[in-house]
Amino acid sequence: MQHRYLPMTDADKAEMLADLGVESVEELFSSIPTNLRYDILQSDLKTSMSETDLLAYFQEKAEQNQHMKNMTSFLGAGVYDHFIPIVVDNVISRPEFYTAYTPYQPEISQGELQAIFEFQTMISELTGMDLANSSMYDGATALAEAAQLSAYHTKKRNVIVSGAVHPESREVLMTYSGGDAFDVVLAPHANGVTDRAALEPLLDENTACLIVQSPSFYGQIEDLEALAEKAKAVGALFIVSSNPLSLGVLKPPGEAGADIVVGDVQPFGIPAQYGGPHCGFFAAKKAFMRKMPGRLVGETLDENGERGYVLTLQTREQHIRRDKATSNICSNHALFALASSVAMSALGKQGVAEMAQQNIRHAQYAKNTFASAGIPIVYEGPFFNEFVIDTKISASVVNRHLLKQGIIGGFDLARANTEDAGKMLICVTELKKRDDIDKLVRYVKEAITHEETAIPSV
Repeated sequence: MQHRYLPMTDADKAEMLADLGVESVEELFSSIPTNLRYDILQSDLKTSMSETDLLAYFQEKAEQNQHMKNMTSFLGAGVYDHFIPIVVDNVISRPEFYTAYTPYQPEISQGELQAIFEFQTMISELTGMDLANSSMYDGATALAEAAQLSAYHTKKRNVIVSGAVHPESREVLMTYSGGDAFDVVLAPHANGVTDRAALEPLLDENTACLIVQSPSFYGQIEDLEALAEKAKAVGALFIVSSNPLSLGVLKPPGEAGADIVVGDVQPFGIPAQYGGPHCGFFAAKKAFMRKMPGRLVGETLDENGERGYVLTLQTREQHIRRDKATSNICSNHALFALASSVAMSALGKQGVAEMAQQNIRHAQYAKNTFASAGIPIVYEGPFFNEFVIDTKISASVVNRHLLKQGIIGGFDLARANTEDAGKMLICVTELKKRDDIDKLVRYVKEAITHEETAIPSV
């Protein structure tokens, strides 16, 4: 007889093991090599502990981790350490919102639909576009979906992507191209932005779109108007991936000629996390509304003349067309879209602009301090909150030295391109003070000097 409350009793377990022809759970997993198993009997964790002792044990283990609350981080490259208003967690923790999915009977969830509508409105205003969808998995998938839309819309195959676009976004783009939807062509970069001279011969009548990132992966600002002009000249769409915080001070891509603007709203209200969920945005001109992936929430009036919110459009064709569908993303990251909406609302337009300006000022101070210390700055020109230095030694060696000083260093660019050995992408946000920056530069210089003196002269 099945137990009313317990999903698996000892009798249930014994019956399943008997059907599998084994006598114990240990025997069931015996095929796993011994060196890959965690043997609890050989650990310092007792087989039986009180709740207080167990909590204390795991608290001690957790304190061995290093994180941004006990270290100063200058790591960016797509995931940033920004101020998060305390109201964000309070709002998203409310049971009315605490779900990561849009309901299938959406009109009964007016609060959630309005929150998504406000998110769409804010993204449209930031990007200078006609409309935005209800969010996507992350910036990389939003970028790949934009490329797929361009190939579908133009009936052309070549997707030109700048080498200054985030390498992980380019990898997702390559994955999408594997389904014979489009071909990816890499355009070289120079001085941290798209090499316009090298781009010219790549653009032709077979080009579906040109994809650039501004600020670029290297932190540099692209000349979007000049690039848009080149794309339009061959009838291609112009797609821009952007850090939304930078749009608090920079000209919106929509005003510079972009057809589609994508990115990740992680800088607004989403903590920096290793491999955790993010929230992508997808904004476009009205002409692409019916080809956009994901969902669009709209505002309307009910039969009593009261304002209400509905799912105006939603891509559900993947249920019917499957591999022939224009998109296979029909969902959204509602909880993190809400977090970003709350953060942007708490900051307000002026607050977003001031936060962006602080990023620029702090990063400029860091760049000047590195230069004064004799550490070369790799790229010149306008940038936002990231820039590249040349350590002349292994950047991983520098980062190990920084960790000993309680500092999380910049991104080792050799991980993305072996030709960038020794180069480090430094990120400076509004949370980094002058003392933090001075300490970073001092210890980077110390690591370089120590390594250089340790190398015997020939």
